[in-house]
Amino acid sequence: MTIEDCKLIKLPEFSDNRGSLCAIENNKEIPFEIKRIYYLYKNLKDTIRGSHAHKELKQLIIAIKGSFDILLDDGNNKKNFNLNSEKEGLFICPMIWRELSNFSSDAVCLVLASDLYKEKDYYRDYDDFLISLNKK
Repeated sequence: MTIEDCKLIKLPEFSDNRGSLCAIENNKEIPFEIKRIYYLYKNLKDTIRGSHAHKELKQLIIAIKGSFDILLDDGNNKKNFNLNSEKEGLFICPMIWRELSNFSSDAVCLVLASDLYKEKDYYRDYDDFLISLNKK
């Protein structure tokens, strides 16, 4: 997998005089079945979250409130995304290193994941990640 396999996905928005609603359905707006949902909040601006890659897990990350940056790294290329809209999410495929940073004071980061938490799915050491890609 490469950074090119990761992409911003516009989420369907339905609005009227009462407000707006955004709906996400398995294998429709996102290319996987959702098995886990979690969110990050109250992160300090200088905090870096993530700093790992997944062997098989797919994710969609949404800035439900506020903003933050996500740096993606596939071992060859790096690309930075600024998420600041509840109407789009960043799809991250397996074998992509990610670092979340530059959180606004009100940022809430929602993560939809393709599987339950499994520690064995993680690369938590960047050098180990590169070795798995035969980059080191």
